[in-house]
Amino acid sequence: MRGNKSRDTKPELLLRRALWHNGLRGYRVHWRKAPGKPDICFPSRRLAIFVHGCFWHRCPYCQPAFPKSNLRFWEEKFTNNQLRDERYKALYREAGWQRVVIWECQLYQDPISCLDLIKTLHRGVPASWEVAA
Repeated sequence: MRGNKSRDTKPELLLRRALWHNGLRGYRVHWRKAPGKPDICFPSRRLAIFVHGCFWHRCPYCQPAFPKSNLRFWEEKFTNNQLRDERYKALYREAGWQRVVIWECQLYQDPISCLDLIKTLHRGVPASWEVAA
């Protein structure tokens, strides 16, 4: 696992490049003042974007294969990752922030819809509309 990095992953760089080319600038990368240090954060818009890898966060869409060896370790690892994600979800909801999860597979299959969602949230949404994916 030493070779797996948590910052500047390919999906994250792809999304940041798309945001930049579409004029969505002023974001912070791994902003420490927000819970969980979101991959991309617009503090002035109170918008946090997490780019989740399908394998590490157990994507509900593509359902990646489970490792065959050291099963107990991997079950605990994935469970802890999912519990941490739920904890951050609650923290953002309590703080009144919009929190968006972009899955790696979604980003590769349909980057335009991911970008459209972020653009919509960046423009601002009514307080009654909540995204807590």
